[in-house]
Amino acid sequence: MDSYLQIFENNKAWVKSKLALDEHFFEKLSREQKPHYLYIGCSDSRVPANVIMGLDEGEVFVHRNIANLVVATDTNINAVIQYAVEFLEIQHIIVCGHYDCGGVKAALHPTDMGQLNSWLQTLRDVYRIHQKELDEMTDPHHKFDRLVELNVIEQCVNIAKIDHVQRRWYQTGFPKIHAWVYDLQNGLLKELDVNLGDYFSGIRSIYDLRIAED
Repeated sequence: MDSYLQIFENNKAWVKSKLALDEHFFEKLSREQKPHYLYIGCSDSRVPANVIMGLDEGEVFVHRNIANLVVATDTNINAVIQYAVEFLEIQHIIVCGHYDCGGVKAALHPTDMGQLNSWLQTLRDVYRIHQKELDEMTDPHHKFDRLVELNVIEQCVNIAKIDHVQRRWYQTGFPKIHAWVYDLQNGLLKELDVNLGDYFSGIRSIYDLRIAED
């Protein structure tokens, strides 16, 4: 069977397996979604969000793009974040990068990539911000991994700058923002050892919208 047509057979088998566990599964799933998590990850086909988190359908609201970027001018991700915090009342926002990310590799070795240049500019800005730390690293593999991590942290900070997120913080104390990296070599998730509250406090006078209103 053609691999494309096989997808429909796979779908039928998946439906059957779900109904075997709970005959009302799709009936309940179709009523509404009440996820606690917004997952912002890379589009890489090897990193399926709810699968690596061990969560079921309806438990994770997902946005994916190349290199898990949160770009201020990207109306797509801004709409996702606004909907997640204002309407779904998401409690946790996760930015999850992954080691061996092609987008990060492109930022480390800049070449003209046509339409991708403007998108990857954000990643190259992350490199520029942390250039001293990165250029002091002699092991290219460690440098690559570290830029993956620094990119995740910077995208978390970009989320903290967003007005929808800040308003929700002051009203409820949520969402909490988390910096993760997925390791393709062993399948494990890693939470980065960074206090995002402290990290943001250093630039609070620039980005905190409540200060401007006081």
